[in-house]
Amino acid sequence: MHIRPVAALAGALLGMSALFLPTSAAQAADQPQRTITIAHRGASTYAPENTLAAVDAADDLGIKWVENDVQRTKDGELIIMHDTTLNRTTDVEQLFPGRAPWKISDFTLEEIKRLDAGSWFGAEFADERVPTLKEYMKRVSRNRQSLLMELKAPELYPGIEHQTLRQLRRQGWLNHHHVKHRLIIQSFNATSMQTLHKLRPDVKTGFLGTPSVADLPKYAEFADQINPSHKTIDEAYVAAVHAVDGAHGKPFEVFTWTVNDAPTAVKVARMGVDGIITNSPDVVRDALEDAGHEIMAGSR
Repeated sequence: MHIRPVAALAGALLGMSALFLPTSAAQAADQPQRTITIAHRGASTYAPENTLAAVDAADDLGIKWVENDVQRTKDGELIIMHDTTLNRTTDVEQLFPGRAPWKISDFTLEEIKRLDAGSWFGAEFADERVPTLKEYMKRVSRNRQSLLMELKAPELYPGIEHQTLRQLRRQGWLNHHHVKHRLIIQSFNATSMQTLHKLRPDVKTGFLGTPSVADLPKYAEFADQINPSHKTIDEAYVAAVHAVDGAHGKPFEVFTWTVNDAPTAVKVARMGVDGIITNSPDVVRDALEDAGHEIMAGSR
């Protein structure tokens, strides 16, 4: 892990060095910022979040990166769900009225598979089911998409890091190609990402949050990305994050969330972020294209 000179000095030196580069290299240094668009919980403006329908909606829009949330049922099965409770995005209150607060960890997979996870979003999605991680990965693979996976509240599910990696390995997602180009795992829980990095140091990991610049070297020991809310960053912060090398010896990347409108997308792209996580990936992608930003179809 290395901390490079402050962004201003680095930028000045880069500008001077470009004068002495061959024409092609100087042009490359002046290329537009490339920003990945990531479909948050799938294309969740257009289909119920964290369902196979949302993954397919992102695919229909031509979006190659999707984000999801992984949790664990009472009987130890991994499923895709954002909240730690089931009542916001399913009909669990109707099917199991006496089991409030409807925590995922209080229900078996068989019970969760009975739930309607689509009608709350729209009648056309009636009977959409909560997918298992295995089902979800099959769909992502079929669509040839890449995955930004979040371990949601891993402190509630001891050992979920090892279990998740085991499932990914079974489905071919821990080979060299997937690890290098198509998989990132993130969490708000730094301890979880430290654990995952120890288990599979080759897997790219991200920390969700906005740590202080002074604390970045601590995160660089196990993370490759710092992924903050767009409301908490500015150009100086992004530059400071980029000035630190992450766990794999490359500059920290910044994927910011959750940006759903064109002006904000352009604003944060101009800050230099590497990725934008959004419920409306077509809106963000098109805004960046219109603003002259190069959209990266695959992994960095």
